[in-house]
Amino acid sequence: MDKLVIDGGYRLSGTIKISGAKNAALPLIASALMCGGILRLTNVPWLADTLSMMKLIEHLGLQTQKKDDEIKISGEASSLDAPYEQVRKMRASILVLGPLLARYGNVKVSLPGGCAIGTRPVDLHIWAMQKLGAIVEVADGYIKARCRKGLIGTKIVFPFVSVGATENTMMAATLAKGRTQIINAAREPEIIDLGNCLNSMGAKISGHGTDNIVIEGVASLSSANHRVIADRIEAGTFAIAAAITQGDLTLVNMDPVYLNALFAVLEQTGATIQIGEESVRVFSSSRAKPVDIATQPYPGFPTDLQAQYMSLMAVADGSSKISETIFENRFMHVPELLRMSGDIQIDGRSCIVHGKANLKPAPVMATDLRASVCLVLAALATEGKTTISRIYHLDRGYANLEEKLNKCGAQIERKIG
Repeated sequence: MDKLVIDGGYRLSGTIKISGAKNAALPLIASALMCGGILRLTNVPWLADTLSMMKLIEHLGLQTQKKDDEIKISGEASSLDAPYEQVRKMRASILVLGPLLARYGNVKVSLPGGCAIGTRPVDLHIWAMQKLGAIVEVADGYIKARCRKGLIGTKIVFPFVSVGATENTMMAATLAKGRTQIINAAREPEIIDLGNCLNSMGAKISGHGTDNIVIEGVASLSSANHRVIADRIEAGTFAIAAAITQGDLTLVNMDPVYLNALFAVLEQTGATIQIGEESVRVFSSSRAKPVDIATQPYPGFPTDLQAQYMSLMAVADGSSKISETIFENRFMHVPELLRMSGDIQIDGRSCIVHGKANLKPAPVMATDLRASVCLVLAALATEGKTTISRIYHLDRGYANLEEKLNKCGAQIERKIG
């Protein structure tokens, strides 16, 4: 099993190009199941998760052509069964449910796997498909859904915000008969990107990016070209890397507006943020000041940056409170930070972090995707060699992480096997 050995304590400085967004690419790849022609996606990040989604749609019968950061997807589904072997590693696999049901009227999808950061039930996905007229059964670890006469547009009011359920419902409603209105929809940039891509295929979607999305169903979708948006979570991670190493990083190929919540907090910690049109410079020359945060759905502070921010607060000059409101089990990185001499107490869905001037290198283990990069950040700020195991989680969400950081002064080595 691969490991990272990080010799920390070096100040990062340089420019990093941000990759395409994994969380945008996954539903876009799934949407190809509804396309009657060729869907060409560019700026695709080649990660374990995007490759898994490609393998899934190939298993379902689609053809893919991959070159550089581009993928062309064509064909029709020859199978409507997404088995456990294909979806066990990634919860986003549930995103084939809506497209297959909408276009083919029948689907069988295994209950998905992924990071163990909470229950993240698929109940909302199932309920939304039922609201659109599908008959859904959950048995033997599978979701089985059918709609013999097609899906019917309706008003759907989500009881709570869910990015995945919003995406699945948007895709399903695109080919439904009549109008669908999604109330309390997720507003993430990845939702906007999906809506834009579907519209380029011939969908009629408006309001994406607000909590009220309206979809006028169409009979079919056709060929389209679409560029995947930049990964705001990767960009946010590197922004925190600049702050935690008291470094100076310029992040390019990104839209800074999507990280307003993070940048506002980083400025309060003492970092300097310089916003460009498609870039941002983050630099710091002193230990971070403690600032309390609570994760919220977009446009609030992202839950996917909570673990990384905790690493920054672990070396801050004072104490802070970090509250997690999205997932109930997203503090699994805390025991590993404690192994590095962090001073953190968990209190329900909050943590009190007492910053220390210096952490200590130690062997640690990644427990999920964002927790793994949290440990990378902590190791970068810690003098000495820290070994991080189970980094396959890291490869699910960060493209060429070691290469990007090493070019900016980090000392990271991957140990194979």
